[in-house]
Amino acid sequence: MTVVPRPSILAVEPYVGGESKIPGVNRIVKLSSNEGPFGPPPGAIEAIRAMAAEAHRYPDGGAKAIREAIGARFGLDPARIVVGNGSDELLALLILAYGGEGTELVMSAHGFLMYEITGLWAGCRIIKVPEKNLTTDVDGMLAAVGPRTRLVFLANPNNPTGSILPQSEVERLRLGLRDDILLVLDSAYAEYVTRPDYDAGAKLVDSSSTTVMTRTFSKIFGMGGMRLGWCYAPAPVIDVLSRVRGPFNVNAAAMAAGVAALAEKGWIEKSVAHNTEWRGKVTDALTAAGIKVWPSEGNFLLVDFGTGAKAKAADDAMKQRGLIVRAMGGYGLPQCLRITIGTAEECTMVIEALTAFVRHG
Repeated sequence: MTVVPRPSILAVEPYVGGESKIPGVNRIVKLSSNEGPFGPPPGAIEAIRAMAAEAHRYPDGGAKAIREAIGARFGLDPARIVVGNGSDELLALLILAYGGEGTELVMSAHGFLMYEITGLWAGCRIIKVPEKNLTTDVDGMLAAVGPRTRLVFLANPNNPTGSILPQSEVERLRLGLRDDILLVLDSAYAEYVTRPDYDAGAKLVDSSSTTVMTRTFSKIFGMGGMRLGWCYAPAPVIDVLSRVRGPFNVNAAAMAAGVAALAEKGWIEKSVAHNTEWRGKVTDALTAAGIKVWPSEGNFLLVDFGTGAKAKAADDAMKQRGLIVRAMGGYGLPQCLRITIGTAEECTMVIEALTAFVRHG
């Protein structure tokens, strides 16, 4: 006889990250995980090195320095910030704390897979709402809400589609939800958005007692390997997260690197300028080659080949050139590949590879 987990656990399909190796290929260009093209800021690298000699010391359980640095950088109250082992940990803690057996979690059909995975872990019923033109349908989300709904997740911009809701639609979603429903705004790609009407979520957090904004250092700050995320939330939610998180849930090196990254002058501006330029160049080049590219506000593009077979052929052709991108079958988009905006050289390689694929198959 064996120990049996809760039935909902066995419904979970394990998360599969982006590939990182190709057998027989020496030079690999990894564009499958939306990692920053420049690596961590120089100051963050130095901070990580400096912390090596202190690795025997437990980190500050209250994360005071990094919370204050985040608050200063984004104009937020540090007392309403919690840091996590990546924003994934904070998303999981929110679901486990507010969801569970007998509750429902509402998300868009092509939303980030970890919402579903963690929701099933918690025992929630997951409701996926069809999208319109690969964009979250607010009316559909509101219609899907029932008496047992306790959590609604919105990634804005959304991964993997790259789509975004205007602020007016995000506000309409919040206004349409009951006060006992937690709206989680996952803003992992917020720094890349250049639209003047965009707000990552702080305004809604400040005007609502049941809205949370999550953010990450994994993307624009190039620190995916350090696992550092944060959230900004109303005081009652902060109290709950402080009760359920581990006492030392973020390591000392990650926090020191985060403080240094926030202090790196011009880093965000340089990264955004590069991303905007090359996202546009790759989009224009692939469109000119006859490939559909969905509009994106992130540091990646969702490239649509029409059929799953053609997408796989394109993926294989890119792998022959050492280019690793992300197949989208797990997101219900087998006809698509998601491609991270890398360095100028890497973006040029993508353009050349896919242009050649279209011409020669």
